[in-house]
Amino acid sequence: MAVDTIVSEPRLVAVLQISDQARDQAHTLLRLVDEASDSHMSAESQAEIAKQQKHLFTSISHLRGLHRNACISARETKAQTAEARQEVDRLHLQLQNLYYEQRHLQGEISACESYDHKYQQLPLIPVDEFLAQHPEHAADDEDELMVARIDHERTEREALEQQRQELLKRKQKLIAENKRRKDDLANLDQDLEKFIDVSDVAILVTLDRLWNIANTSHQAAKPILELFEKAP
Repeated sequence: MAVDTIVSEPRLVAVLQISDQARDQAHTLLRLVDEASDSHMSAESQAEIAKQQKHLFTSISHLRGLHRNACISARETKAQTAEARQEVDRLHLQLQNLYYEQRHLQGEISACESYDHKYQQLPLIPVDEFLAQHPEHAADDEDELMVARIDHERTEREALEQQRQELLKRKQKLIAENKRRKDDLANLDQDLEKFIDVSDVAILVTLDRLWNIANTSHQAAKPILELFEKAP
């Protein structure tokens, strides 16, 4: 494969052209020198050799300049390549970090999807019954519908809790009322027992007094009875 078909960069193509030109000039100069050495060198031959030498030196000088420019361009290309390689390495490292973060996030998502959430254990009413009570949520997606059902359950439980608190207050009130009535009944029993005790004593005292009066009356009436008995 020819070099011309491999090299396409303009500056390198120019180097190859000047190199070919310098080579041809060197061959021409060598041929002239060989011809001049075989015979007496004439002034015309010397002039031609000098002319070819100038052309050759000019081509070599031009070739050196192109070589120097090619070396500078090669160093610049190497520097740009190194910078591009560093950028590629940085981007590759960043891509690896993104892959790692992606795998981490996928793991977190899988863990969240497989997590046994507490809301899934809530005794929510069936979807059909909820939609029958709240038809405005019929067009909601699955997540919005779940949030609405949880809000509904929270509202219902708050209402039940309020009713429970009210019933608890009524219960405490009834317990206090029953205790007060029990205390009143206990006091009443004590008063009744005292009254019964006092009544028994009063009855005994009264009976004793009546007995004494009856006995006294009998003693007073005894002489009168004797007089009636002695009467003819």
